[in-house]
Amino acid sequence: MNWNQTVWPLLLLSVSAWGLTGCNSQSPPAAAGSPPPPAVTVAPVEEREWVETEEFVGRTEAVEHVEIRPRVSGYLQEVRFQSGQRVKQGDVLFVIDPRTRQAALARAEADVLRARSTLQNAQAEAARVERLLGTKAISKEEADTRLWKVADAQSVLLSAEAARDSARLELEFCEVKSPVNGQVSRALITPGNNVSGVDGATSLLTTVVSLDPVYVLSDVAEATILRFKRFTQAAGPATNASARLAVRMALADEVDFPRAGHIESMDNRLNPDTGSLLVRSVFPNPDGLLLPGLFVRVKIPVGQPSRALFINDRAIGTDQSQKFVLVLTASNTVAYRPVKLGPSSGGQRVVRQGLHAGEQVVVNGLQRVRPGMPVTPAPEPQLTVAQP
Repeated sequence: MNWNQTVWPLLLLSVSAWGLTGCNSQSPPAAAGSPPPPAVTVAPVEEREWVETEEFVGRTEAVEHVEIRPRVSGYLQEVRFQSGQRVKQGDVLFVIDPRTRQAALARAEADVLRARSTLQNAQAEAARVERLLGTKAISKEEADTRLWKVADAQSVLLSAEAARDSARLELEFCEVKSPVNGQVSRALITPGNNVSGVDGATSLLTTVVSLDPVYVLSDVAEATILRFKRFTQAAGPATNASARLAVRMALADEVDFPRAGHIESMDNRLNPDTGSLLVRSVFPNPDGLLLPGLFVRVKIPVGQPSRALFINDRAIGTDQSQKFVLVLTASNTVAYRPVKLGPSSGGQRVVRQGLHAGEQVVVNGLQRVRPGMPVTPAPEPQLTVAQP
């Protein structure tokens, strides 16, 4: 018997049977469980009253901006302020050497005394004219001369008094004072230099700007101006306590529009190059943060108060050119809903069409779900702001 032909086939058959038996002895793996519905955060569609507004970029400007220039020429003797200092009206900022004008004033006062003495002498002589004429002690020509000397002495006295007053003013002008309350810039000319007070060639010493209140200048588009004019003419605009049109303003680092002011004036014609109208608003500035030249955001009302629907900006998705939200249904699934939106206000967006008050929309997890999918909803937490 051939070993290779008889034993090896039997061995191979036994190994194959053992391998099949070993494989069949293992139990099949358990089926994996279905994943839970994705968790999303939802928030209600809110309805509240609001006034439709438009936002524009504005620039702050001082109500009063004064260039400090001398009214007399001379040697600059002293600077009496620090750069950027707050000053009050009447504070002395610069001193021009007063000695020559003190001497001029003393001379002018002496001329007044001499002119007054001459007038008194002429009046005394004129008082005796009638008595002397009665006794024919003087001629008619002499009497007329004495009366003329009184008039001449009066004119000389008036001239001397005017020269004295002018000298006194020039001495006062040696102290250059701030004409307004505000903040002073740096000294552009330092002590030891001569300054000019000649009209048309005066030296610029520094500038002073008022700080409270401030103007805000905004270029408002023509379309907005037309809407603004129509709504103000229709039923009267939303005004503040002084019956002025209220506006809001925010600095570059402020999230909302915390500063309240009012429109002070509008220009009388549109700029043909930009198609906009210059609008000037007034804002109080008690904290002094509104320095002239800052760029700010201004919110101007363009409609009457009305009821509107608001949703969180994070709930809005974009499908090509279509804006949409995902609405939570009664069965905890999400439904696709196209919407038409209005302006944004403080992280909330006005919904003009597509939603109803009280509906829940997905605000977090929008990328993880698709229309028709079941979800696990959780309410949007309400942020509490600590009071200062």
